[in-house]
Amino acid sequence: MRTGFRQIVILAVAAMTGMQGVWAQNRLAIEEVKDGLHMITGPGGNIGVRVTSEGVILIDDKFPQDFDEIQSLVATVSDLPVKYVINTHHHGDHSGSNPGFLQVAEIIAHKNARDNMLRGNQDGLPRLIYSDETAVFLGGVEVRAYHLGRGHTNGDTVVYFPDLQTVHGGDLLHGTAPFIDYANGGSSRGWVATMNNILALDWDTAIPGHGTVMDRRDVLNFRNQMEAVRTRMGELIQSGMSADDASSRIRDNGLSWTQAENGLFMQRSIPGFYQEVAQELAQ
Repeated sequence: MRTGFRQIVILAVAAMTGMQGVWAQNRLAIEEVKDGLHMITGPGGNIGVRVTSEGVILIDDKFPQDFDEIQSLVATVSDLPVKYVINTHHHGDHSGSNPGFLQVAEIIAHKNARDNMLRGNQDGLPRLIYSDETAVFLGGVEVRAYHLGRGHTNGDTVVYFPDLQTVHGGDLLHGTAPFIDYANGGSSRGWVATMNNILALDWDTAIPGHGTVMDRRDVLNFRNQMEAVRTRMGELIQSGMSADDASSRIRDNGLSWTQAENGLFMQRSIPGFYQEVAQELAQ
């Protein structure tokens, strides 16, 4: 859908539903990924929008303040309601609009993601959970949800659209340096194994949790850099580097993640990353 036409449609929807203030906010945008699959971008995690003849399936739902605008954008690609939301994990920039969507749809998440939400006193707990894999069948479309291992958290979901050869990886896939949430079961070692499991699926297009649409080479490069950063941390620890020096000494011109200024990887992941790799070396 052309941008100009899309904006006209959104304005019309906003006028009909009394949401002129939503358009003025202008936080989000929607773009087509493949026929029947769109992505909503803007602050927070990328949302997958799978359109079917019986309703819409969303992958994630950003922040609480985005509920109305998400609904307005969905209305530009389908005149049917959202029936299901699949949370890729518990973080509030991916599950923040759960309370709103629970009034109109069912929300599905991995059991560990729900536990993490419960422990964090988050609102909008999913009513449906799964352990290893599940699927939604709506309007002749199958959308699968897999838990392929630890990585960003211990409750990550990879969503697979088999008819479109596309995955939505949540924050297991990231356009920049990733954040490893050790407080909620994240693991760099587990992340590599999970990436290998994602690569074993049959797909050619991937929607990341943040950033632009990826292809298999992009995802392979992401996996490879995770392995390279793990190798570098191990070598530095074996050379006698202390935990206090890890954030500065891990920087390497050949590893873009370690160069990201003020990034979550450097600020928040390094202490846990050091401990994880140090424990592996001690075994």
